[in-house]
Amino acid sequence: MKVVSRIFFSGLLFFLCACVPSTKIADEPLANDSQAQPQEMSTDQEEIPATEEDMVKFPISSSAFEHKGKIPVKYTCKGKDISPPLSWQQAPTGVVSYALIVDDPDAPAGTWVHWVLFNIPGAVSELGEGVVAGKTLADGSVQGKSSWGRNQYNGPCPPTGEHRYFFKLYALDTMLNLTSEASKADVIQAIQGHTVGTAEMMGVFSK
Repeated sequence: MKVVSRIFFSGLLFFLCACVPSTKIADEPLANDSQAQPQEMSTDQEEIPATEEDMVKFPISSSAFEHKGKIPVKYTCKGKDISPPLSWQQAPTGVVSYALIVDDPDAPAGTWVHWVLFNIPGAVSELGEGVVAGKTLADGSVQGKSSWGRNQYNGPCPPTGEHRYFFKLYALDTMLNLTSEASKADVIQAIQGHTVGTAEMMGVFSK
């Protein structure tokens, strides 16, 4: 009798357990799950804009001439041949350094580079008139080689006609590991993937 009772109760217990629904462990949320919480990206993983269209455009100006205006003789080979004053505002946050290229795309032999200046500290927002010649400036900025092979600014000096002179400023997220032997091409290559903003103005001059 005891054996029959044990068999009966064992069968009843098995039947009751089978009827109780099991609890399923929830799957991890999918990437497109609306309830999934996105992970924050650390600052060192943030992508720098890959195309010029994505970069921040900020204004650059000169108190000596307007954008697309005539560059005064003072800043050309016909005058004192000193660099004009430049200033910029509203640059992207977190800028580590700037690089400045001044060139003439209308030169008969092809684009002529008048000034290469880089590693301008990120806290700087202006260049005074008449930046001195030399490889390294007092603030740590470095002057590379122009098309004349000089570490300095040399102003407009067109052989004929009116030429355009572009002042292009690049806001960077790093200092450039270049020396004063660097050319415009070296700087352009080095800033790839590090440019977070650009500023540009143009002046004209005719002989």
